[in-house]
Amino acid sequence: MLLNNFKYLLFFTIFFFGIFLIIEGSYNLKKVNKIVLLNKKIEIKKEINIKSGLNLKNKENKENKENKENKENEELNVNSYAKKIISVKKNDTFSKILTEFIKDNNFRNKIILATNKKFNLKSLNIDQKIYFYLDNNKKTKKIIISIDFFNELIIELNDDKIDIINKEIKYTKEINSLEFKINSSLYEDGIKTGLPLMILTDAMRLYSFDLDFQRDIKKNTIFQISYEKLYNEKKNQVTYKNIEYINLIIENKKIEYFIFKTNDGFYDYFNEEGENVKKSLLKTPIDGAKLSSNYGMRKHPISGFSKLHKGVDFAAPKGTPIYAGGNGIIEYIGRNGSYGKYIRIRHNNEYKTAYAHLSNFKKKISKGKRVSQGEVIGYVGTTGKSTGPHLHYEILYKNKQINPMKMKLPSGKILTGKELEKFQKNAKNIYAKYLFTLYE
Repeated sequence: MLLNNFKYLLFFTIFFFGIFLIIEGSYNLKKVNKIVLLNKKIEIKKEINIKSGLNLKNKENKENKENKENKENEELNVNSYAKKIISVKKNDTFSKILTEFIKDNNFRNKIILATNKKFNLKSLNIDQKIYFYLDNNKKTKKIIISIDFFNELIIELNDDKIDIINKEIKYTKEINSLEFKINSSLYEDGIKTGLPLMILTDAMRLYSFDLDFQRDIKKNTIFQISYEKLYNEKKNQVTYKNIEYINLIIENKKIEYFIFKTNDGFYDYFNEEGENVKKSLLKTPIDGAKLSSNYGMRKHPISGFSKLHKGVDFAAPKGTPIYAGGNGIIEYIGRNGSYGKYIRIRHNNEYKTAYAHLSNFKKKISKGKRVSQGEVIGYVGTTGKSTGPHLHYEILYKNKQINPMKMKLPSGKILTGKELEKFQKNAKNIYAKYLFTLYE
């Protein structure tokens, strides 16, 4: 009896265990099928993504190829023409140069009139380049006037149609940094070290507010500078722009300045505390000139009458550059009676400066234009009532002329608040860039 009970118990145990294995196997099979199905979906999705990526890549390659072909076609169009380069010589005019290439008088005049609307042809300089492109029939199809480092004027000629555009030339910019010890003078050691003359001149002008170069600079003074170098690949030309950072260490004392664009829209230089390096106005806006007539009563050299001379005169050769006495906006430019060619700059609500008897104005200087202190605005001449080349310089306070030589110069701008915070952040970045470019 006991044996029979044991047999039944063993039978049912094996039976139920078998059912359990069947159910478990079925569950695992479904799980495996789900995993396989999921993997298939993933593979399909990957394949779709790969195909999409390939399509996108093919599209990009096609666009790049088209752009390259367009560029090559443009170059081919220019290269298919014969190019002739003309350098402007003394007494040359655009009309005179154009006569060689455009025989039809009416069409030539149309080109001159159309070009003059975009660029003052009277301002062509000696050695300025003009490029003429001629087709197989020696007919001029394109003229390019190289205006300056940054711009060129393109004149397209198609039968009687004239299209003119002012095109900006692409250039690359890099930051150059230098550090050296001054053994003889800032000028001599700067030239020896390879500092560009243009940057060296700007550096000396910047420090002229604080230093007597003959007395203040000692041997082993350390000079540090960081400046912008621009390269024009098309013209294979190099020029230099702003000094970004400058520092003189004289007997462990720093005279350090950083460039900064103020809320007024001017680029200027400030020390670590946000104090402007410059005084707000220059007493003498010209280099190397001799004071020939002071402010005050005098006998006028032309009229012979005694009257108040409301400015100071600086005798200098014709063509000597004249600098803006301070940051400001051109309020008047043009002829002004006995003053001849004349410029007046408004610096703020109280101060203005005036410059008279100029021979000419700097290119692109016009009414309403912002100018920065030390920027060239014109050139010494003898226009108006004048006995010889000189600059007549006036400083006006509340629209009345005052004596520039006795004027207590107002201090430059001091940064505060959010503007100071912005400057300090910029100064840190500029100094980090200086170190990086110095040691790279």
